Amino acid sequence: MAKHPFTLPDEDRALSPHTGWTRAHWEAVADGLLHAVAPYATGGRALYHLPGGPPSGSGPRSDGLEGYARTFLLAAFRVAGAGGADPHGFLERYAAGLDAGTRTPGGAGPEDWPLITDRSQPLVEAASIALALRLTRPWLWDRLPGEVRERAVRWLSDALTAQAWECNWELFPVTVGGFLAETGEAGETRAAAEAAIARGLDRIEPWYRGAGWYSDGPARHFDYYNGWAMHLYPVLHAWQSGDPAALERYGDRLAVHLADYARLFGGDGAPLHQGRSLTYRMATTAPLWLGALTGRTPLAPGVTRRLASGALRYFLDRGAVGPEGLLSLGWHGPYRGVLQRYSGPASPYWASKAFTGLLLPAEHPVWTATEEPGPAERADAVTALPVPGWLLQSTASDGVVRLHNHGSEDARYDPHYTRSGYSTVTGPTPVDAGPAADNHFGPLLDGSWAARSAIEPLGAGDGWIASAHDAGGQRVVSVVLAHGAAEVRIHLMIDSAPGTPVRLTGWAAGEGLHSELHPVHGYTADGSLSGLSTAFTTDARVPVLTGRTGEAPGDRLFISLARLTGDNAPPPLSSLAGVRVTTPAAGTADAAAPDPEAATRITVEWTDGPRRHLRITSRAVRAD
Repeated sequence: MAKHPFTLPDEDRALSPHTGWTRAHWEAVADGLLHAVAPYATGGRALYHLPGGPPSGSGPRSDGLEGYARTFLLAAFRVAGAGGADPHGFLERYAAGLDAGTRTPGGAGPEDWPLITDRSQPLVEAASIALALRLTRPWLWDRLPGEVRERAVRWLSDALTAQAWECNWELFPVTVGGFLAETGEAGETRAAAEAAIARGLDRIEPWYRGAGWYSDGPARHFDYYNGWAMHLYPVLHAWQSGDPAALERYGDRLAVHLADYARLFGGDGAPLHQGRSLTYRMATTAPLWLGALTGRTPLAPGVTRRLASGALRYFLDRGAVGPEGLLSLGWHGPYRGVLQRYSGPASPYWASKAFTGLLLPAEHPVWTATEEPGPAERADAVTALPVPGWLLQSTASDGVVRLHNHGSEDARYDPHYTRSGYSTVTGPTPVDAGPAADNHFGPLLDGSWAARSAIEPLGAGDGWIASAHDAGGQRVVSVVLAHGAAEVRIHLMIDSAPGTPVRLTGWAAGEGLHSELHPVHGYTADGSLSGLSTAFTTDARVPVLTGRTGEAPGDRLFISLARLTGDNAPPPLSSLAGVRVTTPAAGTADAAAPDPEAATRITVEWTDGPRRHLRITSRAVRAD
């Protein structure tokens, strides 16, 4: 099944019964990735001009710096994790690049690094370089000529005062500051470094929303940046600084987060496909390793390695690395649907963060314990996460994890935030899919979805979650209940005019998966769309239900059963739940002016599970 060119050790199914992989496999992959990028370095090795994708909006010089910085981070994990052993000479080539790139930064030379300015991409790459230098300090930095160190400090110092975007970027000056403060530089540089650390950590503090979750900025942006940025940088800084108070503060948050985070990986090793920057792929494993590294994790060592090795193997077995050993811009193989405007040819190499685990010594239990199954493999589970507004649904029979999104929102990166469902086996249809957008409900205006507002969470509980949004000036209340692989999807149109057409779409599933919608209340027609492209397939099928609002309150309610499953012969969807509806009495509303606070009551009884009673109004959802 392997689709990569790397030579790997034999599998060890006694130690790793789920993946067969060990620490030696991680080391071999790291070496293979580093050998593969070497031919694309410039003569002085300051820039890596990688092929295989469109340039980013920052220009080729910045893209070349990105290639240097992100692969240097990989080399740092590899060498630091081996106690400084470097038989392939990786640090020698990155030391040479540091020398060449800082001779006349921003100048006209062929390898001069661009200057770090406000909200510029070099600020991001400076953080990777500083972290790599800090990890490898005894074997690289401390052996450099003084003049090279001085030039590198001058270039990095601009990161201490550069303005960051109001998101995880605030942590890049923190990371640079951590290195510069540690090097013992005296005077203004040290003071500026310490100020940058304090300022950045202060700025992210209001974004900690509790229960282990950060938003990536002031809005409701929840995705993998929680793990590979918002937790990673503060915890690593506290750990490297030997600051017990900071490690307790940030490490304890990480430990709480990992209890939820472990549920985001499917039985096949796949991380959940949601959020932006998904081309970083196995960087999703970084917080798993970080918890083990710092002793801040609720996960058994064998679970940590099973999830991390499962994710790395998942991508390598599915073509993430091409014949030349290079990571592509995409998910499995190349796929532009997961890219953002800042994505360049070297962007995928933030996957280097996955190799944080190499910092753990070979004798650590995370490497020596027998692999244990992850949460999605153990038992069916439905878990409400009120802080991000998610309902996680996993089934052990097929290992599929589904996320019902009723809280995470970032319209700039639609469709990776704005759909109501994501999973480990499906991806969203593209942003230009129009009415073919998967996992969406809303009114249609002239045959297209009405523009919608941000999500407003309305509540979550045992087996259910709810939210509201406006679409084309009409308020929509949405509720999802889940049990096993089945879902009940409820949508209440609060103030729509009679005769408004509505549309519901399901999961965009490829071969080997069943994606279904079954009408229960309000829908008048069903069908499906096929031949759609996602990160998983070029021939996805999306089920569709349609209907129209009517005069009475009950005619503004739309209910369906839904299912996404990889099981071969699932029972009929219609047999999995019974639904009973009680709409507001005639005296509480009339056709012209329905009372938005009159409650709609719905009872859902799962055939092999519990009974749920819901009370739905325009502003709240309650479960009895």
